[in-house]
Amino acid sequence: MSPAQIRFLTLVRREVNRFFKIKRQTVGAPLLETFLYISVFGAALGTRIDQLHGVDYVVFIIPGLIMMAWATNAFSNNSSSLLQQKFQRSIDDQLSSPASPVELLLAFSLGGFLRGGIVATLTFIASSILVGVPVEHVLVLIPALFLVGFFFSQLGVLVGLRAEQFDDVSFYQTFILQPLIFLGGVFYSATLLPEPFETLTQFNPVYYMIGLVRYGFIGYSETNIALSLLFLTVAAGILFTVNLRLFNRGYRLRA
Repeated sequence: MSPAQIRFLTLVRREVNRFFKIKRQTVGAPLLETFLYISVFGAALGTRIDQLHGVDYVVFIIPGLIMMAWATNAFSNNSSSLLQQKFQRSIDDQLSSPASPVELLLAFSLGGFLRGGIVATLTFIASSILVGVPVEHVLVLIPALFLVGFFFSQLGVLVGLRAEQFDDVSFYQTFILQPLIFLGGVFYSATLLPEPFETLTQFNPVYYMIGLVRYGFIGYSETNIALSLLFLTVAAGILFTVNLRLFNRGYRLRA
């Protein structure tokens, strides 16, 4: 392997080892949370709602839960990891190493991406065992999940760069990210909402991400698949470009 590959893999391994050291918090807790969602919304509400758009209610919500698991874990891993390393000054060693800004950015991004992917995969396996989850359009599902993970990994890096204290990260996650996800149609169909709430939902970018993942799993979507994929690709590319410029400038990389 070339020196650049060795540097990059070392940085990625550091990020992976970091979240595996506290796997009960980083992997176990999200799985428990998903199980509770399936139990409460699937078992309790599922007996009353029965089906949405010809799909069992519990099956209808699982694609949104999988996307939520990937998104929240990718975001929280990268935002907290970057902020923590700034406070501990351990990032100084990485900045003074031969690693280029793009290598550092990709390593940080991949750490959150892998954590989100692991939790989402385990969520899918557990859901398949509990209720059975179909995969109707794998050629849409794979790029959709990849782009969702990459987008929220970049968003986590951006928040980690801008944050000055851990309360800042909590603010973004509690007051911005979670409302967007919960109001994006994880637990319901936007077509059932009265106006103006149905129209307002269409301005929520997470709504289109959930639509992509739901279409990949169960073949149902309320959004245009091609336009949603294009939107998500452009949004992820813009975030990566912004983060790379900030890394090149060294923007707030030192606390």
